[in-house]
Amino acid sequence: MAGSGKAHMRPDGDTVLTVEDLTVEFKLGKDKIVKAVSGVSFDLVRGETLAVVGESGCGKSTLGKAILQLPKPNSGSVNFLSTELTTLGKKELRDMRPAMQMIFQDPVSSLDPRLPVSEVLAEPLRVWKRGNQVEIDAKIDELLNAVNLDPKVVRDRRSYEFSGGQCQRISIARALALDPTMIICDEPVSALDVSVQAQILNLLQDMKDRYGLTLMFISHDLAVVKAVSTRVMVMYLGKVCEVAPPDELYQNTKHHYTRALVASVPIPDPERPISSGFIQGEPPSPMNPPSGCRFRTRCPAASEKCAAEEPQLREVAVGHFVACHHPIEE
Repeated sequence: MAGSGKAHMRPDGDTVLTVEDLTVEFKLGKDKIVKAVSGVSFDLVRGETLAVVGESGCGKSTLGKAILQLPKPNSGSVNFLSTELTTLGKKELRDMRPAMQMIFQDPVSSLDPRLPVSEVLAEPLRVWKRGNQVEIDAKIDELLNAVNLDPKVVRDRRSYEFSGGQCQRISIARALALDPTMIICDEPVSALDVSVQAQILNLLQDMKDRYGLTLMFISHDLAVVKAVSTRVMVMYLGKVCEVAPPDELYQNTKHHYTRALVASVPIPDPERPISSGFIQGEPPSPMNPPSGCRFRTRCPAASEKCAAEEPQLREVAVGHFVACHHPIEE
């Protein structure tokens, strides 16, 4: 599966972000290197929501953080709003940060428990000198109202006094404080109850429409992804294997790994037979990934070609790209 290539890149359109051949590796000891992200390329068009999905350890969160240069990638290009981020100095990169924000996976630990909510939201406004105290107070009220929290009740309380869902609303308000162009959402609902997940997803969609945001939504839950995304990119062991609109991906799955992910989504129908599409075995170590296609050690369609040659992304339907030597034919 896991392959390379740029066939899915869109040269036309109002592109906010273009990532090419991004590689992130971590050293573990003298001779051990974790290959977290290996040659990933994609783009983001203004106003869309790109969902990045895959099982734990496939490099999704590392990819999101590397785009923000946290940490800086080992190689590759990250072009945001026509500015190459990887070559910027500290001051120039800092000047770019208000336009690109992140919502973290754990809503509670991402907030400072020592500060009241009003200070959590005021801090970025003060750092970037966005108005006087009266204007900052008005902005805080606006942000809290936007995420459906009552400013009179919330302002003077601290994060440990709130539920996970309320903390995530505060995190979303903080991400919106500096009027960003792009927000990277790192599994923003994975730590929340199912009933709260729907509220946060609806809130993100409302914020996207209200503020004209472009979102990168990282998740391992394909059911969540289908509800929020306009395009889906599936990753496995640091590589991209399939890119398609969500409905196309569900109805016309071409990659064997993606089919297993889709089959793992629970369906509330007791009469429906249990799917047999689950993949076998454990993922290989990112310190020693397989040659050729990284999914071949668990793929039912693997051949000698898969071991010898890395598959390249190619278009199999309009807007649907897959990196596989033996895509599913139906």
